[in-house]
Amino acid sequence: MTTPSTESTSSTAPAGQRAEAPTRKGLLVPMLVVSGGQLLIVLNDVIANVGLPAIQADLGMSAGTMPWVVNAYILLFGALLLFGGRLGDLYGRRRLLRIGLIVFMAGALLAGLSTSGIMIILARAIQGVGAALTAPNVLASINSTFPAGKQRTTALALYGAMSGLGIAVGLLVGGVLAGTLGWNWMFYLNLPIGLILLAGTRTLVEADSHQGRLDMPGAVLGTGAMASLVYAITRGGEHGWSDPVTLGSLGAAAVLLLVFVLVQSRTSDPMLPLRIFGNRNRSGAYFGMLMVSFGPLGMFYLLNLYMQYVLDFTPLQTGLAWLPFAIGIVLGAGISSKLAASLAPRWVIGVGMLIAAAGLFSLTFIGTDTSYWAHLMPAIFATAFGFALNFVPLTSAAVSSAAPQDTGIASALLNTGQQIGTAMGMAVTSSIAVAITSNHVPDALARLAQGRKDGDAALITQSAEALVTGYTGALTVGAISLLAAAVITAIIVDAERPAA
Repeated sequence: MTTPSTESTSSTAPAGQRAEAPTRKGLLVPMLVVSGGQLLIVLNDVIANVGLPAIQADLGMSAGTMPWVVNAYILLFGALLLFGGRLGDLYGRRRLLRIGLIVFMAGALLAGLSTSGIMIILARAIQGVGAALTAPNVLASINSTFPAGKQRTTALALYGAMSGLGIAVGLLVGGVLAGTLGWNWMFYLNLPIGLILLAGTRTLVEADSHQGRLDMPGAVLGTGAMASLVYAITRGGEHGWSDPVTLGSLGAAAVLLLVFVLVQSRTSDPMLPLRIFGNRNRSGAYFGMLMVSFGPLGMFYLLNLYMQYVLDFTPLQTGLAWLPFAIGIVLGAGISSKLAASLAPRWVIGVGMLIAAAGLFSLTFIGTDTSYWAHLMPAIFATAFGFALNFVPLTSAAVSSAAPQDTGIASALLNTGQQIGTAMGMAVTSSIAVAITSNHVPDALARLAQGRKDGDAALITQSAEALVTGYTGALTVGAISLLAAAVITAIIVDAERPAA
């Protein structure tokens, strides 16, 4: 991977482009479109979480179907990412981006108008399809629109910042909208943003569509494998990893993935060219993105529970508590773009993961009365800052060295790593937390609520301490995973310092 450190002012389009890239003065709107598109997609990963109680009460949903308001989006998004990236390579990335935004907005409108649980779950699934068409083609458009050098590095930094910032914004905005205008507006919010982005796509440079045909067997096998894997991860977090359906889904994912690889190796025009993995820097970037999403994003789930159940924060207070995360993301992404222009990627990635791991380790010392300002806020900021340092080197390693005809699928793989890492982080850490807590106090959440209702101080203390023990145990696993990822990624990614 090479990322030139000097600013390019050339308007010559990279190979494979249909039109010349915008001039330097004309790059602002494309940057806003790229970063806004990623913000919109990531925001919807979490925005519905805050409004689930209101949605459940209004639509009369059962406890078993309620999680699928979130899972339907994640499942379809993760399952179709590779398919969406390949469609962009074959038929035009800007075209697929526009189609994706339209499908996404249609799902958001349907979700806001929903009058039943089935209707909102279906709407969220449609949103997931739109996200899978949008996300990889937003990232792939960076290479075709922005000249190599400072402009492209800045675009990558903004894009990466939205990956973390979108989650913080989603939690904050979701809490505000659900508590004021109503849960429907969490979905209506997507419409004006989507329309603005749709209008702005005309400023993106359309790369040439490439010769070839759509590999339908590969598309079916790849989508089936990803759907089975994401479903197994989400179900495992809810029903346990020994659940027969969870194990069956993992087995199905393994078999489908094996058959998919065999088919791709023998197909003249595969959906996922296996040459993508021949570059160690690209493969290291995919692994790094998966792991850097696993720990910090699992932290979101755990600390949301901790702040609301143990510290008794309101949903709005919880949303505001994540503002340091947003600040850390913005600062980390900005510094990352500068460091990536002068240092070998392994150093930026390694330092970023170590800082994020330190932030998570500090959270393993929380208690039932931990100070937000003295303990939680600096730890949240450090985790976000370290998380964001990885954005530019990982994203650049994944897409910059890909052949023009493979940029879409290379981008889709990076998004897939992030999506699976997010799902695994939430599912695995929640399972660990529940298991540890149950060993100390079974059904601790219900006992804590009952203790507060009855004014039983002993029961409150016992239940809260059990919950904290579970949360800190899971956070420890997240921190250790980042330490291991820092070492492994630094070994795999061996690109040299960028040339001036």
